[in-house]
Amino acid sequence: MSEAAPIPVESAAPTLRLRGVGRRFGGLQAVREVDLDVAQGERRAVLGPNGAGKTTLFNLVAGDIPVSSGSIELFGRDVTTTPSRERARQGLARTYQQSRLFLGLTVEDNIYLSIIGVEGGRLRPVMLPAREREMRERAREAAGRVAISGKLGELVGSLSHGEHRQVALAMALAAEPTVLMLDEPASGLSRGERGLLSDLLLGLDRSITLILIEHDMDIALKVAERVTMMHDGRVIVEGTPAEIRANETVHDLYLGRGHRDE
Repeated sequence: MSEAAPIPVESAAPTLRLRGVGRRFGGLQAVREVDLDVAQGERRAVLGPNGAGKTTLFNLVAGDIPVSSGSIELFGRDVTTTPSRERARQGLARTYQQSRLFLGLTVEDNIYLSIIGVEGGRLRPVMLPAREREMRERAREAAGRVAISGKLGELVGSLSHGEHRQVALAMALAAEPTVLMLDEPASGLSRGERGLLSDLLLGLDRSITLILIEHDMDIALKVAERVTMMHDGRVIVEGTPAEIRANETVHDLYLGRGHRDE
């Protein structure tokens, strides 16, 4: 599949805006004074070595942990102190490095429960049939989008690591997000599964803003329109994939010769 045409991010109002965001854990400053604007519909990669602060930054944006300093705006609203559940209801969905799944339930039930969780519903002995059918159909549609429909009735605990990643992504997509944040979605995937993931991300509807952390540079630089590089909790450079490939600091620290333009 060919790469999607980039949107003119300079003219788009930010869907996500961070100003001076920091997070301290005791004596460790994990994230330092991060400013970040992500436009509506943009594909943004956040890259850097282990310990750069990428996942902590995701946790701050999602509301999983509070900021120590700075502010976060989502869809033009200050959500700095807004709980993670409310941010999810506003349209933010994410995956984690370690998939958070119910191993004793089926694939369909995992996706179904994710829909209930985002919409603020509760499990009841009896649910209105029409509502039940709607949610189940959404779960099956999300499974189809990540090519795991053939596993709907299987227990998640019996699946491979790569299939766990597919289920987690289906759960995020089933929430019908406006902002989708993926934390190392290609981790542990086979070569074929990585190709499937690249095609899926390139094919995402432009109504979804995509932000991903990814160590597989082939996927990250193929999917992203803009790249934010972090080191020691700070943003050290931003640019297009071509600019990132050509940047000497990035080249020396992270990419290696295979990704450098000759």
